[in-house]
Amino acid sequence: MDSPRFVSGAKPVATTSPGSFLPPYAVVVGVLLHFFVYCIARLYSHAKKLFVKKDESKVRKLDAPPQCEHYCSKDGPVRNGHIGQQPPSINPERLKDFGEEDYLNGGVKTWEMKIVGRNEELLRDSVIRTDRISQLDYNKPIRFEDISAAAFKIQSGVQKTPCMYSRLSKQYGVEIYLKKEYLQYTGSVKERGVLYLLMSLQQDQQRKGVIVASDNNFSMAVAYHASEHQIPVFVIMSTNTLPARVKMCREYGAMVISYGSTARESQLHARRLAQENGYLYLEEQDSAVYLSGLGTTGLEIYEQVPKLDAVILPAGAQCGLLAGSAAALKHLNPRIAVIGVESEGFPVLQQSLKTGRSVEDESLSNCQFYKDVSGPCYGPNSLQLTGKYVDKVITVREQDILISMLRLLEYERAIVDAEGAIGLAALVSGKLLELKGKRVAVAVCSGNLELPLMRQCIDRALTLDNRVCKFSILISDCQEIFPSCWKFWLGRKSEYWTSNRNICTWHLICSPARSPAL
Repeated sequence: MDSPRFVSGAKPVATTSPGSFLPPYAVVVGVLLHFFVYCIARLYSHAKKLFVKKDESKVRKLDAPPQCEHYCSKDGPVRNGHIGQQPPSINPERLKDFGEEDYLNGGVKTWEMKIVGRNEELLRDSVIRTDRISQLDYNKPIRFEDISAAAFKIQSGVQKTPCMYSRLSKQYGVEIYLKKEYLQYTGSVKERGVLYLLMSLQQDQQRKGVIVASDNNFSMAVAYHASEHQIPVFVIMSTNTLPARVKMCREYGAMVISYGSTARESQLHARRLAQENGYLYLEEQDSAVYLSGLGTTGLEIYEQVPKLDAVILPAGAQCGLLAGSAAALKHLNPRIAVIGVESEGFPVLQQSLKTGRSVEDESLSNCQFYKDVSGPCYGPNSLQLTGKYVDKVITVREQDILISMLRLLEYERAIVDAEGAIGLAALVSGKLLELKGKRVAVAVCSGNLELPLMRQCIDRALTLDNRVCKFSILISDCQEIFPSCWKFWLGRKSEYWTSNRNICTWHLICSPARSPAL
């Protein structure tokens, strides 16, 4: 084999194999590539965890109520739902009411709530707010704010009755404005107090129901408004109650039960049923709630009749209406004279104001004519308000009440009972001569007069007003004298006549000018 030849000036050539090892830069590139891939993987894993946490935090924020909605407003911080008021202290026993769970659409959403002090601000939506009046408020004296609140709450449940100028003004020399409360659905002003009383009950008591034991305007108002608000209502009436009243309460939606021969027995039975079944026994009471509802009548009178000089309201058993309306009127204008009117036969309010305690007169409580105006003045709350705000209490005769019923029927086409006519009777009697030429509002607060009683009242009123003459004649032998008597009385109006063998009795009504001389 020939040996290699060396040429002068030539450079040496590497004799090693080209695949024995990689160049150094390739190793560096490979290491960097592996490291880059590793970093990308780690960053991706870490970023995935970060995105998951952000999504969970967004869900929690959506579930939990934002604090700005509960604590902030454009006018400043909100405390317990009212702007700028001092938050009430939290009773430790009530902390269970502010739970951590809010049940929405069948699911459970949770968030943390921490009570750090007695005056901690509360989330409004975590508390079921209610405007119910507590039991302690029933016996407190009423304020004008209470009457205003009652007017706002019952405005959609009772009629805003008109207070209109009456044609009777020219006859008595007084600008008379009649507040026609008999236009309420049940025909009585008591709807105002009853509705506010029912709306102030707790929800659990509304579900259980209420019970009353009377056949007056109060029971009818309870029957109607309780049924309208889906409150079970039971009315206990005595067995001698007129069928018309029983039928009316049933038509209003109440369960009517006839029990006992007297009102006292019905009341005892109602109290026993209330205790055994958890019903709330209601009666016309001296509570701030009931008086505030009745006091809305005074608010409407002041709003409807400008430049009032006096307001005449019924007293006696209607002392609540007098007290509540007087409190409202005197707050709005202390110069308005408030006058109460009651029957001369039982001056309950005058006696109660003299003795300083409630006086009850049972002598006329069973009289059908005076049923809704007789009775006690309920309690110290009404007496205190009456003594403070009422300027004068007068009494009127039964004849004046009957004449007032006749005047309202003729001039206003209004059929009212003694309770509704007793206010106008104060002007008819002539005992308020100081009101001549002044502007006076008269409350006509009841129109529930039964038909048989209405007929008797109109007959008596016509006789008292010298419009008719009524007398009776007793004839021994009716068969022999009847033809001549019939010819004599021809042209006169005979109400009815009865014959029993030889005795004949005629009851005749005729004009005084045409009445015969006997």
